[in-house]
Amino acid sequence: MKGAYIIELEKREDHRGFFARTWDGSEFEERGLVGRVVQQSISFNNASGTVRGMHYQKAPYQETKLIRCTRGGIFDVIIDLRPVSPTFKQWLGIELTADNFRMLYVPKDFAHGFQTLQTETEVTYLISEAHHPEAEAALRYNDPVIGIEWPLPVKIVSKKDANRPDFSR
Repeated sequence: MKGAYIIELEKREDHRGFFARTWDGSEFEERGLVGRVVQQSISFNNASGTVRGMHYQKAPYQETKLIRCTRGGIFDVIIDLRPVSPTFKQWLGIELTADNFRMLYVPKDFAHGFQTLQTETEVTYLISEAHHPEAEAALRYNDPVIGIEWPLPVKIVSKKDANRPDFSR
């Protein structure tokens, strides 16, 4: 999907392990990506099969996010919400784990969520904008218009996320 990127670390390895840079705002900007981070957040999840999402912020507070799983594993999902995009209403899922060190760059105007693949999973977010509760929005994780195929049965989801209306744009 245009504007979304899977980011692989450039590891410098030796007998101790490796070192890798996970964030460089200047390098992101040189490549046409958002290089500004104003917030870092984490999500800790006790059980596998937990779903969080599909969240986004409405204008003018749209967020760009860089997502990394720092413990356990997730199936990370984005949905393109740009009406003029050829991938409008399409979703993309990728496995992010503490072991594969991948990150997902989520541009603004995409909904984001994930399902935990393991118990005790932790996810870190770098976010380009401060959170504005009045701009919160979401799609339901099992909206039939979107049709996300979660890899595990959904065991835990918040009441708020479970009660989102069907997609209506």
